Amino acid sequence: MEKDKASEIRDLFYRQGLPPVEKLHQMITQPLKKKGDFAEIYIQHSLARSIKLNERLIAGISTTYITGAGIRVIKGNNTGYSYTEDLSEENIRKCIKDATEIAGSSETFAVTGYTGKHNLYDLRASVYEETKEKINILRRAEARAFSLSPLVEKVKASLSESNKTVLIINSSGIEAYDIRPMLSLAGSVIVKKNGVREYASLGGGGRIGMTYFEKNTPEQLAEEGVRRALLMLEAKPAPAGEMEVVLGAGESGILLHESIGHPLEGDFNYRGSSAFSGRIGEKVASDQCTIIDQGNLPFQRGALNVDDEGNDTGKTVLIENGILRTYMFDLITANYYKTNSFNGRRESFRYTPMPRMTNTYMMAGKYSFDEIIKSVKKGVYAKTFSGGQVDISSGDFVFSITEGYLIENGAISFPIKGATLIGNGPEILKRVVMVGNDLVFSDGKWTCGKDGQSLPVGVGLPSVKLSHITVGGTENG
Repeated sequence: MEKDKASEIRDLFYRQGLPPVEKLHQMITQPLKKKGDFAEIYIQHSLARSIKLNERLIAGISTTYITGAGIRVIKGNNTGYSYTEDLSEENIRKCIKDATEIAGSSETFAVTGYTGKHNLYDLRASVYEETKEKINILRRAEARAFSLSPLVEKVKASLSESNKTVLIINSSGIEAYDIRPMLSLAGSVIVKKNGVREYASLGGGGRIGMTYFEKNTPEQLAEEGVRRALLMLEAKPAPAGEMEVVLGAGESGILLHESIGHPLEGDFNYRGSSAFSGRIGEKVASDQCTIIDQGNLPFQRGALNVDDEGNDTGKTVLIENGILRTYMFDLITANYYKTNSFNGRRESFRYTPMPRMTNTYMMAGKYSFDEIIKSVKKGVYAKTFSGGQVDISSGDFVFSITEGYLIENGAISFPIKGATLIGNGPEILKRVVMVGNDLVFSDGKWTCGKDGQSLPVGVGLPSVKLSHITVGGTENG
């Protein structure tokens, strides 16, 4: 990162009592006795503001500050961790001592590197700007939603922004920086007709400021929310049974994230608890499947200039033309597999990093969306999902479809509701028979949970046809 930015970040933490960086380098290396011992200090300052609108009123404006440092010491297979919300030298020394004692004995540990080469997003978040414009965004969305139909009963909306500054210093001499903006818009619409209520939610954002609304107006977002809710009033009960399914481009990537992405994270495979453990080099998917995790995609919700261990982010080809090539790694699992680390992530200074996804997607194929739909005699078009549940060890999953349609004789028919997809991650990859040429990244709204830590992620998918999968519904297929 450029020199003036590094100085600005140092000064931010110095004002909060942090010792000079040069002293921190000395402090973090002093307790290390053997070659291969490793230690790091992860220092964070975050400012977040959120505005909520409900029942035509601004229901709340909240501001949150978080500051602290987490100290990690690694000696072979042993890790010690301690954190403090006080950046004084005394408290940091105590945390270093505690983490060192927890780590115990040592074996050789190697680290990768940081160059500061990425500049993936605006380094100035509009979180510092006045709230009047942001309230107006919510008001415009609400007004547009109520104007679209007399059936609209309730509208909720919220706009949140944060700016997270991190400084990472380790015993290998690395001093890595990042300033991470994040904008998140969330909304919901309830419509009512003849005593029946239906609900739709939507969201958007990314590592961007208020310029997001130059291409995504609040009126457009309101129109999409009302469209989805009104669609559900006309939807019919979903069929049930095993059938062909077309996954929609974009938001359906959450199914890829949950059912395929998590089992490809290095810690699950290091422990042998993933359905993909020990299978590098094997054919695990259709030839049409190439799956990638990439942290250096500008402005995406999962984008990072550096990961939370101070390493440059990059592009990891996980599955290439159906062949499993590698997993996603943090420093510990990368050492075990003797490779580089791009995916060490943590929620805050209170947590140790672990292998996590950034932006996970499937590469585009050769088929048009129309070709894919026309190939289906009877099946379901699953356009969007609300998330689901996955068993990492087996790969079994259940996902709820929020917007879906019946496909009959090569044409999209009526909308359906109450549908779920039930299947197995490793098996679903083998059932991919057509991949579309329409790769889309979901507008930033997804948050991923793992071991109590929540992180923003990006997902992307082209239209994908599955030869067969179980659809859970209320009618027999």
